Amino acid sequence: MSFDGEAALPPSNRDWFFPSTAPTLLTAPSSSSSSSSKALNSRRPPLFPSTRRNPKPYLGQSRPPIATKSFPSSSSAPSSRSPSPPPTFVARGDPRYAGIRRKVSFDSAQTSENARSVGREATPGLRPSADSSSRTVSSRSRIRNRWSLVVFVVVALTCLSSLLHKNFMLQNEILHLQEELSILHSKIQSCGVYSLLALRNNIPVQSDEKPNKTLKTSAIFASLAIISVSLIAFKYIDYLSRLRGTMNSEAVSLKKQLAYRVDVFLSVHPFAKPLVLLLATFLLIGLGGLALYGVTEDTLADCLWLSWTYIADSGNHANSIGFGPKLVSLSISFGGMLIFAMMLGLVSDAISEKFDSLRKGRSEVIEDSHTLILGWSDKLGSLLNQLAIANESLGGGSVVVMAERDKEEMELDIAKMEFDFKGTSVICRSGSPLILADLKKVSVSKARAIVVLAEDGNADQSDARALRTVLSLTGVKEGLQGHIVVELSDLDNEVLVKLVGGELVETVVAHDVIGRLMIQCARQPGLAQIWEDILGFENCEFYIKRWPQLDGMHFEDVLISFPEAIPCGIKMASCGGKIILNPDDSYILQQGDEVLVIAEDDDTYSPSKLPMVGRGYLPKDFTVPKSPERILFCGWRRDMEDMIMVLDAFLAPGSELWMFNDVPENERERKLTDGGLDFSRLENISLVNREGNAVIRRHLESLPLESFDSILILADESVEDSAIQADSRSLATLLLIRDIQAKRLPYSEDLVSYVSGGSFSHGTWIGDMQQASNKSVIISEILDPRTKNLLSMSKISDYVLSNELVSMALAMVAEDRQINDVLEELFAEEGNEMQIRSADLYVCEDEEMNFYEIILRARQRKEIVIGYRLADAERAIINPPDKDMRRTWSDKDVFVVIAEKE
Repeated sequence: MSFDGEAALPPSNRDWFFPSTAPTLLTAPSSSSSSSSKALNSRRPPLFPSTRRNPKPYLGQSRPPIATKSFPSSSSAPSSRSPSPPPTFVARGDPRYAGIRRKVSFDSAQTSENARSVGREATPGLRPSADSSSRTVSSRSRIRNRWSLVVFVVVALTCLSSLLHKNFMLQNEILHLQEELSILHSKIQSCGVYSLLALRNNIPVQSDEKPNKTLKTSAIFASLAIISVSLIAFKYIDYLSRLRGTMNSEAVSLKKQLAYRVDVFLSVHPFAKPLVLLLATFLLIGLGGLALYGVTEDTLADCLWLSWTYIADSGNHANSIGFGPKLVSLSISFGGMLIFAMMLGLVSDAISEKFDSLRKGRSEVIEDSHTLILGWSDKLGSLLNQLAIANESLGGGSVVVMAERDKEEMELDIAKMEFDFKGTSVICRSGSPLILADLKKVSVSKARAIVVLAEDGNADQSDARALRTVLSLTGVKEGLQGHIVVELSDLDNEVLVKLVGGELVETVVAHDVIGRLMIQCARQPGLAQIWEDILGFENCEFYIKRWPQLDGMHFEDVLISFPEAIPCGIKMASCGGKIILNPDDSYILQQGDEVLVIAEDDDTYSPSKLPMVGRGYLPKDFTVPKSPERILFCGWRRDMEDMIMVLDAFLAPGSELWMFNDVPENERERKLTDGGLDFSRLENISLVNREGNAVIRRHLESLPLESFDSILILADESVEDSAIQADSRSLATLLLIRDIQAKRLPYSEDLVSYVSGGSFSHGTWIGDMQQASNKSVIISEILDPRTKNLLSMSKISDYVLSNELVSMALAMVAEDRQINDVLEELFAEEGNEMQIRSADLYVCEDEEMNFYEIILRARQRKEIVIGYRLADAERAIINPPDKDMRRTWSDKDVFVVIAEKE
């Protein structure tokens, strides 16, 4: 309401400037407080300051009188109320208020609110506190800010929705025009001149095909619905899981169950991840194609193909035109980037897993007729070397090694051996022989031979593991093509392993074989080298083959029928394939019999025409009386009782066996008794116990070392797990014994010992030891092949290389399981054995004969001569090549024969 003139006010309210809504604002001052009211009115600022630039008329002047209305005071009593003076009026034409009437305009609500605030300031009893006023102002400001924000959001959403609506409307119009243009273009092409004339004459061409806008809209809504339903379903499952959690705190949420099922599916099925990725790709192609079909004019097939191009190449969406196609193509491209990132991760993981599988030896071995070695020990290097030599004639072969070690470590250790494998490939795989899946991984059913190595350490534990391995091998469903060769540590466990494996198993008891071999070599110096030549594939070895042209011949004629081999026995078909060593000369070969020979290789020998050989006569009777012997054992082996029993069978009555070790005497008897030794059954030897340390000189000096015929230095049981430590102890004991013997034996001036590369004269420490070595025989059990060179250079001991000999025996049995029967008889207490005989038992001094004639002369004693060693030679020659060449023999020469045990 403007105060422009007097006519603007109603007649009833012309006396008041303000409405009656604020009665406390304009109160007439009472008579009792007139002075205070005047003072208050003088200090009060004007209610409506002038909007003029110079409001100076009010400075220093009292406020112009304003019409006021008298109200009863709340503080005065009604009885004391005095009559109010009549109201005074201000003239409407007063020039002092003209500016206010012209410039100020208020509505009723705002005017009343201002009046009330001014009244509260003017009335001392109604003034509000500062805190309440500040809170009121702050709350009002927050409300204003919120309303302003809401208004801004509403306006922005309205503008955005209108823009989107206009955009989609324009897009639909563009699509409609493009469809009409395409229809008209097709009509022009199909109708030719008539259509052109019709168009020129403004004749409308009716189209039978109407754009299916409903279908495109449905495609957009379908794609959006699929995405929305998926999100809602996910939220619904999460909501249900929370509801179930409130009802039962122990129940598993549906979200966790779904994640578990997905995890199981991806873990169990090998192609689950590529399948899920393929389904995601098809789903994205379908949704993207539907969305593109709704925002473009292309057909559905073209949109699906366009969706695939966006997925395959994220840069193709740059050619999109329009807001809708750009938005859809951008979404498809983003999804395609995610899919191809996942596919790249899967491919990278698959390649890494494949290389990791190859590196760790997890891939399957595709081999046939290969040799399979299960386990890892110090004998593996020598075994691989012997198998490589055996396969050299075949152009090489395949050897697969499976052990519970890392593949790279196995290959590195094999490379350090520096063997020439001669074309044989060695394949390493990591796995356990107790697991059938690992056995199938190395093609166990197609292997021609399976070698089970004994583990280093406790003998019982090693044999128990070998037994479990045999059980696993017999459980292969496909069956085994080859045989099983098992290395055992204890002879007592051999029966159990053969019981489990049956006819498939051949056992080699390493400890027992070495013990028996040491006893034979102690009684016959030089026999260790002969065994090394026969067991290994580098020289001559045993072979069994059938020769039909020899059927009907006597064994005596068979002996001289092979120029490149030496027959040793017959595998009799009539006895179920039993091998007979050194049969009678009168035995006639039957159909199906096979001949056991010693030859360089299986393809280097064949029978030929019988040569003309004179038999001759032996120079003297074969009488070698047995005399008592004194033998010393230094150290303690696990199978000591077996060695004692074998030695009792070989030695003459009255012999003594001295045992020197650090095991207490009362404990020795208990160990020997627990091992099965019956002291009352010892017929030829008596036991002498001495306690001491074999590497301490003063302990060895207490023994009569110069009086022993043979000394056996055993790999002590306490250090046999470490080959280096055991060999160091044996070598130290050997040097101490030889030094003590050299100081006790009488001096011989005419003794000079020569070795390869120089000579050692008397006065040097090694020369004294060589002199002592001619008086007694010392056999050292050596576990590490590197120690062999030290002993061969010094020539102070006739050594036995135990690990290498066992590896040779395992390789020979792996190549032909029938050879195990031959070795068992040669190492047994009864039957035939390998011996070294002096030449004067077969030839006279300076007699000239060929090797065939010596073979026939040895048959008069029922012996088979397999080789010889000349007096000036260091090594024996097994299976001489020129058997028909005549030579002059000396009585210092020796012959190697196979003869029955005495």
